[in-house]
Amino acid sequence: MTTEIAYADVIGDPIAQSKSPLIHKFWLDRLAIRADYRRHHVTPDQLADYIEQRRSDPAWRGCNVTLPHKIAIMDLVSDPGAVREKIGAMNTIVRQADGSLIGTNTDAAGFMAPIADTDWSGKHAVVIGAGGAARAVLFALKQVGIGEITFLARSGLKATGLLMQASVKGSVLPMDARLPEADLLINASPLGMTGKAPLEVDLDPLPADALVYDLVYAPLETGLLRAAKNRDLAVVDGLDMLIGQAALAFELFFGATPPMEDDAELRKLLIA
Repeated sequence: MTTEIAYADVIGDPIAQSKSPLIHKFWLDRLAIRADYRRHHVTPDQLADYIEQRRSDPAWRGCNVTLPHKIAIMDLVSDPGAVREKIGAMNTIVRQADGSLIGTNTDAAGFMAPIADTDWSGKHAVVIGAGGAARAVLFALKQVGIGEITFLARSGLKATGLLMQASVKGSVLPMDARLPEADLLINASPLGMTGKAPLEVDLDPLPADALVYDLVYAPLETGLLRAAKNRDLAVVDGLDMLIGQAALAFELFFGATPPMEDDAELRKLLIA
């Protein structure tokens, strides 16, 4: 497959909810770069063929990877940065000039961007979910010296394995367990996303100065964030991480720095 102009994709299953094309096309337009960014529905059984087809297309710059491919994609690309060992999930694939494909992860930096001004050393975080997004969150929190992490996960074995791999103090609880008291609550699961089951959690155990961070961005105001606002807790929505990780990927795909001074306008576009 060939195309006249450079392009990149976002892939996932489902993918209709992705706002990544809006973000990248906004930046491409502002920078007057003649390129495109597309949404591409790829099911798990199509993933290997998709990657192989793009490998031979010199116009394809790479792709962002969302659910459920962030772990499976690691078997199909090279990993010079040891992302598999450090994080255990990839969300960005970049095509090199020789057709080789390199995987990396921009989720970790994107996750930290809106909360980087806070000192998290020694504090307690609760992470809901143990998939690809949770792996990036765990990596980022370890880098800033988090004191303890409690996972709420369907698979206790998987969550325990993540804690052991990261050598972080923590514990694992079932999804329906009562929240422990914590400084930071992160929903790194698809629960609460449009078309997915709601996330039902009682926020009463959280102290008044806790921060609630939902990585879901469709809908932008999730049930979790509404509940947090009703308690006057500080919140961060999924757009902050989405824009942060997209900025890093944009540079890798198109070789230009996004015009971050236009973030306010971009955010208005995304929530319109």
